[in-house]
This record gives sequence, C-alpha cells and structure tokens, in this order.
Amino acid sequence: MSEHIEISTEYIPLGQFLKLANVVESGGMVKIFLSEFDVYVNGELENRRGRKLYLGDTVEIEEFGVFEVVREE
Repeated sequence: MSEHIEISTEYIPLGQFLKLANVVESGGMVKIFLSEFDVYVNGELENRRGRKLYLGDTVEIEEFGVFEVVREE
C-alpha cells in the first residue's frame, strides 16, 4: 500500500517531493539523502533531485515506504 502525496501543480521536483512527504526536513538535506539512500521512481533508480514527478508516479524508498503522486482535491 502506498501513501498518497497530493500536489496542485502539473509536476513536482523530487527534492520538493521528499520534503512534502516528510522524508527530509530541508532542501539542503536532499542531495545528501539521495547519495545515502536508494530512491526508485517508477521502478528506476533515481539520484537527481530535480527529477520531475507527475501524477501517478510512484517513489519507493527502502526504510521509508512507497509514495504515489496524486492530484490535490
């Protein structure tokens, strides 16, 4: 089961998504986090904090869980 993270825009950069999902506390922590943890976007390993996430994309992080990008209602 995945946790839904709501966005109101067309896309969200991975770094902002990690903050919104409460995985990291600040933008400065994103680069370090991505170097220390495997983050998968739609099943592919991703280490770019600027990667654009769109509705329906899934983000999987070991020890943190699975998140899905959904439309804010």
